[in-house]
Amino acid sequence: MDSMTSNVAVVLFDGFEVLDVFGPVELFSRLPDSFTLSYVAAQPGPVRSAQGIEVIVTESFDTASNPDIVMVPGGMGTRQLVDDRAFLDRLVNWSAGAELITSVCTGSAVLAAAGLLDGYRATSNKKAFTWASEYGEDVTWIPQARWVEDRDRWTSSGVAAGMDMTAALITHLYGAEAAATVAREIELDIHTDPDWDPFAAHHGLV
Repeated sequence: MDSMTSNVAVVLFDGFEVLDVFGPVELFSRLPDSFTLSYVAAQPGPVRSAQGIEVIVTESFDTASNPDIVMVPGGMGTRQLVDDRAFLDRLVNWSAGAELITSVCTGSAVLAAAGLLDGYRATSNKKAFTWASEYGEDVTWIPQARWVEDRDRWTSSGVAAGMDMTAALITHLYGAEAAATVAREIELDIHTDPDWDPFAAHHGLV
């Protein structure tokens, strides 16, 4: 993947969390020679975030090109998606050829409900961790982690943690200096330790 541009496909749905999406997107977009960005939804058209911001999505699972990296955000809309078998099946089929499947916040609950985390370690938003960890048949849920990397699955804790995971992913693919350069450009103080997680204790998970 380090010899070509990777297509990062972000899955959008009504009720997605804005920072889950556009925090990581800001980092990826700073390396245009390494990443291209696309947005995919169940159907093309306007998709409304939990904060009321609408994004016009032009690609659906049926028309979007095969992604290299899939990113599923969280947000209140995940509460409906985990029970939407048609959506989950389409997500599984479309993402089958991806080299990496990632999530931010409760996006991991969607991946788990789709069966995409079976046999993997994963984490999620700590405030919603008890709910998210109900999904999946064979997921090892890690309650204390900023993000979890397990082979071709990367999952992060809540909202802002997605930016730390993205920086770690950039480091993994293109080196620490690439991630450091991006962080300097956007004046972001990155947590580089995946085990740094004071929020697990705050929510009584450890």
